[in-house]
Amino acid sequence: MSTTRRTEGNVTTDPDAERWTTSSFCDYNGCVEVGQLADGHVAVRDTKDRSQAALIFTPAEWIAFVAGVQAGEFDLR
Repeated sequence: MSTTRRTEGNVTTDPDAERWTTSSFCDYNGCVEVGQLADGHVAVRDTKDRSQAALIFTPAEWIAFVAGVQAGEFDLR
């Protein structure tokens, strides 16, 4: 199985991550998994349907997202 990446209108295929890490915030509705790809990109997929394409982020995008989470930028107010 592979994940599909859409970049600038092009569709490319990436190999699955060697190891996926599942969110600690799982519930009966499913979870989110994060995987490191061989090229350094980060893949994020929904555990409810692993056959669907994963979202692919560059290392810089992932670092910015994690920093935003840690800073509370996405907290519901």
